Amino acid sequence: MPKTIYRSPWQFAFFALAMVSTLFAQEQSQAPGQQPATQPQITLGLRPTKPATPSTQPQPEASAAAAPTIVSANRLLNYKVQVVGQQQWTDTKVDLAPGDKVEFTSTGKLSFMARDCSPDGLARGWGDLIRSLPVNNAGNCTLIGRIGEADTSVPFAIGSKKALDVRRGGRLFLGVNQTAGDTSSGQYDVAISIVPVTNTTILNAAPPVASAKAVPFDNKLFEKIPRRVVDMEGNKGDAVNFLIVGSKEQLEAAFGQAGWVIADRSIKDAVLNATMKSTSKQVYLEMPMSQLYMFNRTQDYGYARTEPIQVVASRHHLRIWKSPYEVDGQPLWVGACTHDIGFERDQRNNGVTHKIDPEIDKERDYLAGTLNASGLVTDSNFVVPPEPITEAHTATGGTFRSDGRILVVRLGVK
Repeated sequence: MPKTIYRSPWQFAFFALAMVSTLFAQEQSQAPGQQPATQPQITLGLRPTKPATPSTQPQPEASAAAAPTIVSANRLLNYKVQVVGQQQWTDTKVDLAPGDKVEFTSTGKLSFMARDCSPDGLARGWGDLIRSLPVNNAGNCTLIGRIGEADTSVPFAIGSKKALDVRRGGRLFLGVNQTAGDTSSGQYDVAISIVPVTNTTILNAAPPVASAKAVPFDNKLFEKIPRRVVDMEGNKGDAVNFLIVGSKEQLEAAFGQAGWVIADRSIKDAVLNATMKSTSKQVYLEMPMSQLYMFNRTQDYGYARTEPIQVVASRHHLRIWKSPYEVDGQPLWVGACTHDIGFERDQRNNGVTHKIDPEIDKERDYLAGTLNASGLVTDSNFVVPPEPITEAHTATGGTFRSDGRILVVRLGVK
């Protein structure tokens, strides 16, 4: 049998998608059709309400100021919520505070494509590898939850029973692990029990990066920190647009809690990782990114946040380097984040490369929102460096624009 060599992440990704699509088609050919859904009511405690209409309003931007939400000291601590299969998310009307301990117990049944499922969901199949589910590594119809309404929040699997320590306060939503276009019939009955924290002030979904009080930061460090990343030939590329103060362990914990994954460093690693994940029907999201340079070395971390299928052409991604400097005794990490939105011609060699969204501040603010949602950010703000970069070209020839501000994030344990 001839040996197959993948010379680029795209060749490998397209081959993997073709293989999974074939297996999915075989799986679907054996599945019965979808049954029509009914419209049961949602019950919050003892108060029945109609199923909510999915919102068409845009999500709040990551740079919006956070409005404090007050949780009453006399709030109810036990709730019963019905989650229906006709909608992806249900607003429980329950606000949680950081430090709360929450226990979920759920029963009931949904029917999806004529298959009955419990809150633990259906066993994952080949088709789940090419579906963008809210919780990508959980089965279809699993009971799931999220805290906060922003698209930067990270959904989590609940199943029939789960205990949760709340890191970041906000509104609790429960849902069904299915795509926005899927529906199922039936409902789950969920009992929620809260052991409250004593501090009753929580923050809403938006991160506090637009507050008037700036994070203390020595601007003289910008005389030492590179302002651009470079490629192997020394061509200037992405602009540095965020700094992180914290230990290696804190950095890894924050990005992990915020839903970012570490990208594979090579095609060889990608083939091995994707093969292992595919055989266990887990989604592969860690496609390698190019190696760029700062401090005379390639990035220490490459992180990505994306969905199955879209990972080939579109993903949020960033690179981080540990600098030789410290702030208040903690390591200073320097990074550049951009959003891949497609492909374009590489003006260096006429090859094909990723095209980034030229409005790079949107990605900087998106990063702020996701890190804030981790519950591990103690302080964050923007600083304006000397001679801010407001417009430039990437190493491949693309143009980007910015207001020149740099996000500074301090990590810790709240």
